[in-house]
Amino acid sequence: MLGWATSASAQSQTATVTPAKTDSPESVDHGWHVDVAPYLWFPGINGTVGALGHEAGVSVTARDVLSNFNFGLMGAVETRYNRFIIPVDFMWVRLKDSRGIPFTDAGDSVNVKINELMFAPKVGVRLVDKSRFKTDALIGLRYWHLGTTLKLQPQIGSGFYGAANWVDALEGARFQAFLTPKTTLTIAGDAGGGGARLDYQVVGLLGYKMKRVTLQGGWRYLVIHKENTGHAFADLAMTGVVIAAVIPLK
Repeated sequence: MLGWATSASAQSQTATVTPAKTDSPESVDHGWHVDVAPYLWFPGINGTVGALGHEAGVSVTARDVLSNFNFGLMGAVETRYNRFIIPVDFMWVRLKDSRGIPFTDAGDSVNVKINELMFAPKVGVRLVDKSRFKTDALIGLRYWHLGTTLKLQPQIGSGFYGAANWVDALEGARFQAFLTPKTTLTIAGDAGGGGARLDYQVVGLLGYKMKRVTLQGGWRYLVIHKENTGHAFADLAMTGVVIAAVIPLK
């Protein structure tokens, strides 16, 4: 089974989106603001991964992910000044699937281990800044590190390991609607490419502001199309529930 576990650290216009810092949607948000948003994401995963020319298919439900945790860090920091926004998203996870399907080798199954790191700084501007609706446009970069290990079952040799590092340019947008003074609906997404043929994501979140912390819950869909360059590659779709806590520092 494949495990995906997290230990909160610092997201952006991805799985976690920091709402405007206000107790009432009638107030206008100005000045410097810094928010930290640790989050947990529990996705099902489907697709193909590979190392050194060897390929395997993985197909794991979100329930399988929860039943076999590994280690990871996920979170974000967002800095805002008036209409300018600087969100930074970070994710590091270690995944495994003991029932992968070998595509290029003879074997009953393949043990797949994936070490994945993503770092995505962006800059943006608030195009619409109404009391009950806000729209942000963002551009940035997404750095990926992917390390993949494949071990055939029954085991043949020590397996195959490959690693790849690349950067994709991104464009994205975020929409926030204040449903009540304490409840916010957020829809966000981005898409890009460069080192990868394509990667993109869509996020929907419902947030509720408590005394100081805003709790968020929703759904995240992330796709990676990293072509086979002979080392490590991935053609994966990851989708599942995300929960977060947005903590204002300033």
